[in-house]
Amino acid sequence: MFRLQGSKVLAVDMTGDAVKAKNGSMVAYDGQMAFKKMSGGGEGIRGMVTRRLTGEQMTVMEVKGQGTCWFADRASEINLVNLQGDKLYVESSNLLATDAGLRTGTSFTGLRGASQGNGLFTTTVEGHGQAAIMSHGPAVVLRVSSQYPLTVDPGAYVAHQGNLRQSFQSGVTFRTLMGEGGGEAFQIRFEGDGLVYVQPSERNTIAGDV
Repeated sequence: MFRLQGSKVLAVDMTGDAVKAKNGSMVAYDGQMAFKKMSGGGEGIRGMVTRRLTGEQMTVMEVKGQGTCWFADRASEINLVNLQGDKLYVESSNLLATDAGLRTGTSFTGLRGASQGNGLFTTTVEGHGQAAIMSHGPAVVLRVSSQYPLTVDPGAYVAHQGNLRQSFQSGVTFRTLMGEGGGEAFQIRFEGDGLVYVQPSERNTIAGDV
């Protein structure tokens, strides 16, 4: 259903089914399509409350019909993720589209969310199907195993999936190690078994010069 045309455009072929995508991200379509604006970043009462309390905002639209839709957002690189009943954790600003059958929600992130200025909750995608996530520059997918934990700069973090535990180290980033950073900052440490998606261009954060 999902396929890439180049690295920055997502094509979705539909035969009466639906897709949920970031509002305003559709660049073209053919065939017969119906559009509906939805609220995102979490479903149900909990999702509504956490969005209001934390500012975790995600405006999405549902596209349903027969034909092909093309999606893109500010020339970001697009990465396809196949979910087989597992859960994907992704920053709302990095989520482009999901199969309509996948469930979206919110999850508490603690210090990582505070360090990035994105609130204390992040978006979750769960079920069987495909999701498309965005990154500034081509994303790198890094494997975490019991023998090889992974430490990530929060400005480079995009998403993760699998059986992973997060912990946070304050007061240091990769730049402060080299004497170039300043202020309070964090690193994210992942342990367990799973995948972490990182981008080569760091987003701005409020937790120091990361």
